[in-house]
Amino acid sequence: MGDVAMTVPVLRAFMTQNPDVKITVVSRPFFKPIFDDIPNLSFFGVDLKKRHKGFLGLLRLFFDLKNLGITHVADLHNVLRSKVIRNLFALSGKKVAATNKGRADKKALTRAENKTFKPTKSMFERHAETFKKLGFQIHLDNPKFPKKATLANEIFSKIVEISDFVENRLIGIAPFAQYESKVYPLDLMQHVIDELALDSTNKILLFGGGNEEIQKLNQLQKNHQNVFVVAGKFNFKEELQLISNLDVMLSMDSGNAHIAAMLGVKVITLWGATHPYLGFKPFNQPMENCLVSDRTKYPLLPTSVYGNKKVEGYEDTMRSILPELVVQKVQEILTTKS
Repeated sequence: MGDVAMTVPVLRAFMTQNPDVKITVVSRPFFKPIFDDIPNLSFFGVDLKKRHKGFLGLLRLFFDLKNLGITHVADLHNVLRSKVIRNLFALSGKKVAATNKGRADKKALTRAENKTFKPTKSMFERHAETFKKLGFQIHLDNPKFPKKATLANEIFSKIVEISDFVENRLIGIAPFAQYESKVYPLDLMQHVIDELALDSTNKILLFGGGNEEIQKLNQLQKNHQNVFVVAGKFNFKEELQLISNLDVMLSMDSGNAHIAAMLGVKVITLWGATHPYLGFKPFNQPMENCLVSDRTKYPLLPTSVYGNKKVEGYEDTMRSILPELVVQKVQEILTTKS
């Protein structure tokens, strides 16, 4: 989900600067709401379970897309499936380009020996370069964001207490990530939530997914009257509406950070085995909003691009991010609310 969300600021900039071009985004149907606010953009949902399953399915997908009159292909994913489609279009005479993911730079940043500790190019810059390869002009300066969504009545009916959200401050917290090495210890997150909940004008929304995460979120909620578990209560489009109304999102290095950032929400991210230098810092967010684990104590950081690599002795790296610092950073952003 994070990979998909990271394409949105680039596509929004592209459509603003190239209004005569029509874009068709090809992705899983679940992700369609992410692109709904971008003008002159169509969405094509891939059916990976039936029509577009397997190699023959990819051929059907190619012909389905070819019938749309596509003239250029920007492969922002650059994986096996997208490579097949991209090459079929190239063979048919269409201009194609793919995002260079910078694997060599990322490897240099995560290796244990002779580490090159310097920022790599962001994925947003890399996606913009893909469109430039196709001959289009695009820059990511002065980004535009959608207006805050009008919350549906169904949202208020499920969380009555946020009906006065204009007068209060909405804090989103997404405490989970795909890999454990990117998850802030729940006892420390509990401390953060307890401190923020002391201010009754703070309304805290807990995001996640799946039964296991919902159970943990219910535990984090405790008996706080101003803390609400969002997970499992809303569909994806409704969650996007909620996120767009947040004053700040506190997230791991995960999809929720990128979703909030693409909507223009201020984002604080917590980093364990990974690091914002790897190119996944949320869009348009300052580096000071990225709270990283202590490299003095854990000099091999970052140890992994995606957090899926475990290093002995680095299991507790995120404990070096003090919960008091997290609370302070959230409060700093809240004080700037107009």
